Amino acid sequence: MKKFLLSLMALALVVGTVGMAMAEDPAQLRFMAGPPGGNWFALGGSLSDMWSKNGLPTTSGTGGGVSNIVNADRGKGDMGFSVTSMVGAATKGGEPPFKDPLSNVSVLANLYTQYTYFIVRKDFAENNGIKTVGDIVEKKLPVRFATLKPGTSSEFVIRNVFSKGYGINYRKAINDWGGKVEFSSYSDGSNLLADNHIDCFAFSVGRVASVVMQIESQTDIVILPVDEKARQAMTEAFGTVSFTIEPGIYKSVTEPVETIGDYTCVVVRNDLSEDLAYKLAELIWKNKETLAKGVKDMQELSPESAVPAAVPAHPGASKFWKSVQ
Repeated sequence: MKKFLLSLMALALVVGTVGMAMAEDPAQLRFMAGPPGGNWFALGGSLSDMWSKNGLPTTSGTGGGVSNIVNADRGKGDMGFSVTSMVGAATKGGEPPFKDPLSNVSVLANLYTQYTYFIVRKDFAENNGIKTVGDIVEKKLPVRFATLKPGTSSEFVIRNVFSKGYGINYRKAINDWGGKVEFSSYSDGSNLLADNHIDCFAFSVGRVASVVMQIESQTDIVILPVDEKARQAMTEAFGTVSFTIEPGIYKSVTEPVETIGDYTCVVVRNDLSEDLAYKLAELIWKNKETLAKGVKDMQELSPESAVPAAVPAHPGASKFWKSVQ
């Protein structure tokens, strides 16, 4: 009888352990996208619909590149958009807003390249002799400046371009110069620029961005290059690269514009199972063409670039991407 009871207890322990392993994957996944009006918001909805139709129920909501990482690490969301360099900063720690390293986040996939845009009204640029972002800093211009709200990857990148690249706290400096800084969505920022309520709108988005085309349709603009020294400082701090906005994509770009380059990625909780991460990545790849109909930049997705070189990737996702290389 005693042996029977011990066997029964052992069986119960095994069943309980299996149940806990199965319970680690939620019945419905929570995807954290981006601010309304941008590629992330649209693509987040498309990804969630695609996964749901393929047996992985997923909801999509707004989010930001910083908050998505933090919320995934804490289990307040399961997946979300960010940029790869920011995931690296989060897992290393020591860099605001990631004072302490985050251990429960990794990359599911690098999706497409991410470009940083400093868009200035053409009349403001011409009147002040502005050719690069550095000219605004050097001349200490009272610029009316907008970017996305803190907690987004755009604000993280813009803030650090100024702090690492140009040695200033942009909010304090611009106010000291007599300008102003405000935070906005993509659509509201576009309208503020068109209505001459701001002079410069800065953010990060894909290589071919409808928001930039929308701004061009409303007012004359120039897209400022980021000075080489600032780009190098960002590379040293976060592992970003330099990308070139080539003529032909936007009517306002008539010669190559050098700027900060990164990747839009899907960040994921590490404690999701390898099987689930594998399936999530597999479905992205199988539905690439359909997803690209909504966000053209998805055409850039490839197994070779999907796994980041120097940033942690989820083992299940790595397994899939390597299997199709």
